[in-house]
Amino acid sequence: MLNKYKTAGWLVVALTTLGSACNPPAPDESDYVTLLHEDRTLKDEFYGSDPESPVPLDRRSWMVPLRYYELDLTYRVPAQLNIAEDQPIFDIPTSTGLTRPYQRVGRLEFILNGETRTLAALVELPAQTVDRLFVPFRDETSGTETYSAGRYLDLYRSPTGVYDLDFNRAYHPDCYFNEEYDCPFPPPENRLRTAVRAGEMLPPENERRIPLTNDVELQPESSKP
Repeated sequence: MLNKYKTAGWLVVALTTLGSACNPPAPDESDYVTLLHEDRTLKDEFYGSDPESPVPLDRRSWMVPLRYYELDLTYRVPAQLNIAEDQPIFDIPTSTGLTRPYQRVGRLEFILNGETRTLAALVELPAQTVDRLFVPFRDETSGTETYSAGRYLDLYRSPTGVYDLDFNRAYHPDCYFNEEYDCPFPPPENRLRTAVRAGEMLPPENERRIPLTNDVELQPESSKP
């Protein structure tokens, strides 16, 4: 498999080149809360009424609007992307029993809940874009307060190598809403040993109409790269 995707090694070079080629202006932090709520409203509208919504019609009455933890800026932290010399390519199991190839570009290092932690930053292969990193994760809320298979973060490129890791934007994969969707599971190295009470969460138990916290077949520890 490494031979099949060996050309993916250009990803790190491309990320570095893109980052240095065009430095975007600093974001306007004054509108952060407003923009976050606007994004959530637009997502509710899409999931609740759009023909392309991943939420089946018979589930929209209790799945939408989406539920979120209270906004907590302590879960928005800077993270340094440490680009690895070794960038393994490996198959990640998915919710439908298939696998999908990913490359680990590096590890994001950050401080959360008073401890230094890391998450692997991935790119799906074959790469469609080099300006976004995929960060799937599980934490101690997975299976009780949040979907058992984990949640996702998408990070757009940073010219400095320092990323805005905002767990308030953590979202459930589409397979939470509809089992027909194929969603990659977080690799074992992306299991945080802390509760991340930010971002999307499950509805209260008395509002759920299908089991949402059953054990799922996650990637075994022995298969991590």
